[in-house]
Amino acid sequence: MKLSTLRYFVTVADTQNIWKAAALLFNSQPNLSRAIHSLEAELGTELFERTPRA
Repeated sequence: MKLSTLRYFVTVADTQNIWKAAALLFNSQPNLSRAIHSLEAELGTELFERTPRA
């Protein structure tokens, strides 16, 4: 588990929006999504309830 992945997780949780988190972290949304999916796989649980974009 990387520290950057935990930082991504906390920022997404705080903003409740992966696009906003990516902008704040100067990173891309796909990169954050991959990192979150990797963290979920490592922990063996879903960390966020995903909803379709409106």
